[in-house]
Amino acid sequence: MAATAAEQQQFYLLLGNLLSPDNVVRKQAEETYENIPGQSKITFLLQAIRNTTAAEEARQMAAVLLRRLLSSAFDEVYPTLPSDVQTAIKSELLMIIQMETQSSMRKKICDIAAELARNLIDEDGNNQWPEGLKFLFDSPVMPWDRWLQILCMLIWFIPQVIAALLQTMEDQGNQRVQAHAAAALINFTEDCPKSLLIPYLDNLVKHLHSIMVLKLQELIQKGTKLVLEQVVTSIASVADTAEEKFVPYYDLFMPSLKHIVENAVQKELRLLRGKTIECISLIGLAVGKEKFMQDASDVMQLLLKTQTDFNDMEDDDPQISYMISAWARMCKILGKEFQQYLPVVMGPLMKTASIKPEVALLDTQDMENMSDDDGWEFVNLGDQQSFGIKTAGLEEKSTACQMLVCYAKELKEGFVEYTEQVVKLMSNLLKFISDCISLMIKRVRVAAAESMPLLLECARVRGPEYLTQMWHFMCDALIKAIGTEPDSDVLSEIMHSFAKCIEVMGDGCLNNEHFEELGGILKAKLEEHFKNQELRQVKRQDEDYDEQVEESLQDEDDNDVYILTKVSDILHSIFSSYKEKVLPWFEQLLPLIVNLICPHRPWPDRQWGLCIFDDIIEHCSPSSFKYAEYFLRPMLQYVCDNIPEVRQAAAYGLGVMAQYGGDNYRPFCTEALPLLVRVIQSADSKTKENVNATENCISAVGKIMKFKPDCVNVEEVLPHWLSWLPLHEDKEEAVQTFSYLCDLIESNHPIVLGPNNTNLPKIFSIIAEGEMHEAIKHEDPCAKRLANVVRQVQTSGGLWTECIAQLSPEQQAAIQELLNSA
Repeated sequence: MAATAAEQQQFYLLLGNLLSPDNVVRKQAEETYENIPGQSKITFLLQAIRNTTAAEEARQMAAVLLRRLLSSAFDEVYPTLPSDVQTAIKSELLMIIQMETQSSMRKKICDIAAELARNLIDEDGNNQWPEGLKFLFDSPVMPWDRWLQILCMLIWFIPQVIAALLQTMEDQGNQRVQAHAAAALINFTEDCPKSLLIPYLDNLVKHLHSIMVLKLQELIQKGTKLVLEQVVTSIASVADTAEEKFVPYYDLFMPSLKHIVENAVQKELRLLRGKTIECISLIGLAVGKEKFMQDASDVMQLLLKTQTDFNDMEDDDPQISYMISAWARMCKILGKEFQQYLPVVMGPLMKTASIKPEVALLDTQDMENMSDDDGWEFVNLGDQQSFGIKTAGLEEKSTACQMLVCYAKELKEGFVEYTEQVVKLMSNLLKFISDCISLMIKRVRVAAAESMPLLLECARVRGPEYLTQMWHFMCDALIKAIGTEPDSDVLSEIMHSFAKCIEVMGDGCLNNEHFEELGGILKAKLEEHFKNQELRQVKRQDEDYDEQVEESLQDEDDNDVYILTKVSDILHSIFSSYKEKVLPWFEQLLPLIVNLICPHRPWPDRQWGLCIFDDIIEHCSPSSFKYAEYFLRPMLQYVCDNIPEVRQAAAYGLGVMAQYGGDNYRPFCTEALPLLVRVIQSADSKTKENVNATENCISAVGKIMKFKPDCVNVEEVLPHWLSWLPLHEDKEEAVQTFSYLCDLIESNHPIVLGPNNTNLPKIFSIIAEGEMHEAIKHEDPCAKRLANVVRQVQTSGGLWTECIAQLSPEQQAAIQELLNSA
């Protein structure tokens, strides 16, 4: 496994260049690193991690790169290593963890071990690294929290965890310890994948039932409730994870849970009652409408009785938030049938969503005097002043807003009676205390944004005039919020919702003032994006720069890129709605978008810059050609880029160029073909990280043949194109390729059908594979065309038998499923 000293020294220089603030140096280093074979990468990276005399930045970078390699390319790299090398890597990692003295470095090495352990669980749940468990228990230096993320994936550990927690829960010696064990079980089942929990479900559920019965008796006899509260939540968590697999246990729990809701009416039992209401609704959601309907009427009556007492509840009654969430789950279970309960539910819900918290502007002294009051949260404004907000009721307000989103989403036109009052409320909540960092307040603003396109969909049933009236309430508020929202998570949701609203409303929904304001905001966002990148490079030169700073900078970069994706979303919605009419407005942004696709830019910039030009080609052609000088050469160059996401964006652009571009694009379609073929035919084109880009290339070749057939030799390319089918990862492009395949078959194209229809078995195989991978939805017209192709052959006797005989049993079943469904 060892590399020579000279090779390792070269690799240390490469690691240093990967951290370089110079874009050109860093890009060259990235390209060099990408071209190193996988096994050599592992060797170099492990030696760098092991070498405690190496620069700390280089060691930490090596650790990050090794974890990424195991995460993104495990199947391509690790299984190809000789077994002795695999064994050496596992032993080496455990040894390095034990020897490492630097805590942040040990944390990163533990991350590598966690990633390797995750990948060494096969599809049947078998663990291929058993010595990892022994190390977990034996090693005093292994941080427990680093392994907690993989415990649920190690199937040989699950029964031990469950047994230990259940044993503690059944220990009658200490109520508080029992409650802690129940809380740990809740966390465990929430994180455990469903497939790994199911084998232990029967034992787990029966123990929980016996504990619940025992604790219910204790409540009646002694009035103790702490453990029962946690047990009820444990049951809810198990049902939530198990989903339909919980059906056999439904009747075991539901009578007791209904009994608790009906009888736990004393003030001191409010929390238990609220948690039980939550549990019932989560079980209902897990088992589905068919099973739950036997109790739905009783449960609804219990909830309605509680709801009628809502006005008598104190503001801090814990039942309120549980009730609000339970109603939303009942809405999901009952669907349209829930509409009848809206008159009862909506009044209290709107009241809660409209809660106005108490706020105050305080000097430092006043704030210190109030600091013992847990009901206040403060933000330092500088100049000896702080902004304070009383948090009582905020969680309930946040939950209520999220439930309004749920009702709009689930009931659609059935919610139309309430759209106007909800739109007015939510439009105001977009700016709800936007200078406060409280998570609950952020959730209120996110819910307000998320509701907007859903409310428009609800209002659509009343016609265009009413729809436009609703849009006027929210449009100005959305644009203003995009310009002023300080939190990136909330901002991204507002921008996404604004884009969705434009798609609902279409051409004409924005006036000149809107466009002027929006153009200025988007220009500022893009300029801020570039400025932030420059500031991060400056920070990398600072003497305090280290791995922790780099992690923080990477988080900032991820946030900036996510906002960039939302700029792209907004432009997409505008281009698709307004077409070429909007291009004069767009030109104020053009230099900034061109800058995104410059070769020295980070790859996410190039990806999303290309996506914006893709939209211009698709929705604004043939007028788009006037910008060809800016994007055509980069697009042709980037189709062979090292980064799959960049290749995919470029390939999609070349496809829509063929499909929608005018005659000016013809020579470039000819030039694009060999580049696309080169990507498709590369040895690793179908690996997990490359397949989406490759499928976009295959689709682009099909579009060139279909829409610009005089630009290529179709008869020469077509057999190759057929051999690349089917597509199944990129569903939209799969529909495009299958539609073109149907065109060719329906026109009896001789190359596609082959002499004497000899290619039909291959075509059947392509159709079957597409069906098996759910490449096309059965309601799509293309699915019906494919089914008709099969039916035509079905009537031909011998040819049908020949085609079916060459399919596997799974493929035959897929063909039958297509015939039955499409």
